[in-house]
Amino acid sequence: MDEKHAPMPPPIRRGFSPLRLVVAVCWLALAAFVYCHFTVGPRLFLPTAPSAPSYQQVATAPELVPLEAHIMSKCPDAKDCLRDMVLPAMQKVHDKVNFTLSFIGTPTDRDDGVECRHGPAECLGNIIELCAQRLYPDPKTFLGFAMCLTRDYFHIPQRSLIEDCALEHAIDFDKLNDCATKDDGAFGVGMLRDSVRRTTKLHRPPQ
Repeated sequence: MDEKHAPMPPPIRRGFSPLRLVVAVCWLALAAFVYCHFTVGPRLFLPTAPSAPSYQQVATAPELVPLEAHIMSKCPDAKDCLRDMVLPAMQKVHDKVNFTLSFIGTPTDRDDGVECRHGPAECLGNIIELCAQRLYPDPKTFLGFAMCLTRDYFHIPQRSLIEDCALEHAIDFDKLNDCATKDDGAFGVGMLRDSVRRTTKLHRPPQ
């Protein structure tokens, strides 16, 4: 047969064989996994809940400023002091101060260690007001009660006055009486003695 008329062999096709296609897909998958794991991955798998702040703000209540009034329960000046000075001030700053009533007297070595300028009746009036402050520490209660008594100070410590003022300011009269007479009166006298000594110390001129 003439050589130039011999049939030509089929052309070689260089497309992907099934095996090469599988290998290529595997390599692409591996490359995609490595890329996602080391670049996109850490951002995709952050926790959805917000992380804790680096610091925590703690709300603290403002410190109350000490405010103290020193009075005598049967003194007419106490009435003017409470009405004209203490009550108007407390209406404006009641939420900013730690208010305390203290009492004026004379520390002694007799009469249970305290003497009141207007006599034993005033000592008992002071004790009753200290008991109200101890049992009802909200100034709106014990200061209102003291003001009620002071308006009629010459009748302190008559039972009817104390009962009326206790009722007006939602104070339990029996609890008040128990405080004033506890330990045969020694508990109330002890409170008054401590209060008078505090007042004396605070008002003593510096040496």
